[in-house]
Amino acid sequence: MDTGKSSRREGIVRRPTPPAQGRGKAAEELAGRFLARKGLTVIARNVHCRGGEVDLICLDRGTAVFVEVRLRSNPGFGGAAASITATKRRRIVLAARWWLAGDGRRYAQNPCRFDAVLMSALDESSIEWLRGAFDAGAW
Repeated sequence: MDTGKSSRREGIVRRPTPPAQGRGKAAEELAGRFLARKGLTVIARNVHCRGGEVDLICLDRGTAVFVEVRLRSNPGFGGAAASITATKRRRIVLAARWWLAGDGRRYAQNPCRFDAVLMSALDESSIEWLRGAFDAGAW
């Protein structure tokens, strides 16, 4: 009987995926496929450091592109673009700098850009791609 709680089977703990996390992961997958079709190469996903995160890191003809993916199906709170606050931008820049100093150091001399992929639904037709959505210089 599935009670919706964590279950243990063979020593593995499985917890139900919260709906928002599942939708977020699906949005990131859709965005990655969309960007690949537009000619970008996805080189890293979900890069985390203390205090920051980047959803996707891509290469676009030698430019390192740090991508924030936002899915907002309810425009009542300002939509996907409005959800990329100054605090969120600082966290993205922090993670980008951390990655460039570590795993991505071979790209540290490349030009960099911060893009946003905005969606109102989990459908490619709802994607809005903002190249150069913000600049790291202010952070």
